[in-house]
Amino acid sequence: MTLISALPASDSFETTGKGARPSVFAVSELATASFAAVGQELARLVAALNLAPQPPGFSVDHRLASLWYGYSFQPEGWDMPNLWDAIAGDYQAADGWIRLHTNLPHHRAAALKVLKTAPDRDAVAQALRGWTVAGLETDIVAAGGVAAAMRSRSDWLEHPQGRAVSRDPLIGWHSPRRIKLRDRSEATIARPLTGLRVLDLTRVLAGPVSTRTLAGFGAEVLRIDPPGWDEPGVIPDISLGKRCAYLDLKTPTGLEKLHTLLSQADVFVHGYRPGALDALGLGKVKRDEIAPNRVEITLDAYGWQGPWSNRRGFDSLVQMSAGIADAGRAWAKTDRPTPLPVQALDHATGYLMAAAVLSAMAEAASGNAIMHAQLSLARTAELLAALGKADADEDITDAKPEDYAQKQEASDWGLGQRLKPALSVGAARMSWPLPASKLGTSQPNWQSQTV
Repeated sequence: MTLISALPASDSFETTGKGARPSVFAVSELATASFAAVGQELARLVAALNLAPQPPGFSVDHRLASLWYGYSFQPEGWDMPNLWDAIAGDYQAADGWIRLHTNLPHHRAAALKVLKTAPDRDAVAQALRGWTVAGLETDIVAAGGVAAAMRSRSDWLEHPQGRAVSRDPLIGWHSPRRIKLRDRSEATIARPLTGLRVLDLTRVLAGPVSTRTLAGFGAEVLRIDPPGWDEPGVIPDISLGKRCAYLDLKTPTGLEKLHTLLSQADVFVHGYRPGALDALGLGKVKRDEIAPNRVEITLDAYGWQGPWSNRRGFDSLVQMSAGIADAGRAWAKTDRPTPLPVQALDHATGYLMAAAVLSAMAEAASGNAIMHAQLSLARTAELLAALGKADADEDITDAKPEDYAQKQEASDWGLGQRLKPALSVGAARMSWPLPASKLGTSQPNWQSQTV
């Protein structure tokens, strides 16, 4: 089998554009390579589906790939909501730095409960000074919150979870089985994923990036969230090309509807921690029964083995844990944590997830067995740490007017401009007929004909 397991060779595709995100790490190189992974696997799929006699060539715009690792959408006449809660951020404790992630109300409540303080940033900072970072990290996680102490790279590599992550493959393939891809007669070399139904049960940020990518080549993406859920700081960026619906999976009706959607899906992308789907009655045996021909891809924060495999996490927290923020601190010659200029772990993992979907589909179309894919932000951090950084004579920070598509996008929040696509694969050019939409604005049904 040739399921994707590494980044493509740099000489296997065309690159245009120049510059680099300012960082001690090879952020822009990772951006280009992760887009190339999508291009490589889509080219293989195009050939496997007999849409072309051989895999077409593909090209990545290095500058645009770097920019897509940040916000891809620029509002016109209105402002994007703030990404961060007022309490979220880095704090100095008694013996080091710790990051609190409080964007979700229950994570915020857990941190404040442990600290026994009011929801005020100054009060939180004062309360933190009486804690050790390890003790506070442990207690907040035990209370159902999320936090990460800043560790050095050497400390992380010696940590039990760091050692476990280092043993994980970049993309973990498991549970081999044979599937039969559904015929999609509407697929073309220009829109090779047209008619592909992708069920998206992911949230900030890697999973949504993966499904946005699939939508860019024609896939029908249906995102499901619990009623009332919102991620105001990122949804205008990552709901592009998707329909978004609410379903209460804690009710029999909602769960039954999810079963129906899954039975009709071609691809299932989720970000549930180990055991979470089992708790919903959707263990692997049940999923195989409901949707035997699905391609399934999932991710977590800290890897799939080791003592932290069940730990909740986000890009900014993994950067603290894995020594990235500390290495940035030394590079910037400061005493504060210095994270990557963008949430590169999320974005890279997202594009690798999309590449994994395409890789599995290409194998299935060739008559080979496929497997489920598992990825993690922590393992992507190790990939980034190992990448060589090229010299660049131009910093890539903010997008310029010429980086945006000419046509305005009428999002649910207002007009804006979207970055030009960074990847082209033969005749296939990424485009999204559906503008970014608010969560819960669609019905939980497939639009394409079900068979």
